Amino acid sequence: MAARTARPSLYISVDIEADGPIPGPYSMISFGAAVAGRQDGASYTAANPEQHTFYRELRPIGDQYVPEALAVSGLDRDRLVREGADPGAAMDAFRAWVRRVAADADAQPVMCGYPASFDWTFLYWYLMRFGGDSPFGHSGCLDMKTLYAAKARVPLRAAVKGRMPKELLSRRRHTHHALDDAIEQAELMTNLMLWEGPADGQG
Repeated sequence: MAARTARPSLYISVDIEADGPIPGPYSMISFGAAVAGRQDGASYTAANPEQHTFYRELRPIGDQYVPEALAVSGLDRDRLVREGADPGAAMDAFRAWVRRVAADADAQPVMCGYPASFDWTFLYWYLMRFGGDSPFGHSGCLDMKTLYAAKARVPLRAAVKGRMPKELLSRRRHTHHALDDAIEQAELMTNLMLWEGPADGQG
């Protein structure tokens, strides 16, 4: 029997901003997404990360917040309480967007982040809490730190942007605006996917 061919993957870079360390007690206050590229077997095709994007600023779900965490994004929490998108409506719109861009690419959506662990924790929790459904499934995420560590043959703790070859990094600034950073990280994702790794002895 012939081996079953895996479906192509559409990598969607996601960045979130939150007002605390974990979802539930604390809130995701904004998130952005940008299509990075499509992988079909060994072939990776980069996308223009500015072409297919999604962004929302969300109404907080509780009163707790960590001032230092809130300050990172520069968002006004009082304004978000008044004007932020309803989390349920935002998650519905995001699900529809993910499924549309994935269908257009004839691929299975995969969230990617740098690092994915923090962003995925909030994103998946919100998707399940507000609607009970994730277009990425329960494990459809890829961590760019792990991808770099594996390709560069370095320990995970050494997989930091300051030690990466310059050609892998986006030329965009990391602004802590969720959409800006999702686009920046989409470029990093593409560079990592196309990178063959360091020359022998340079890992």
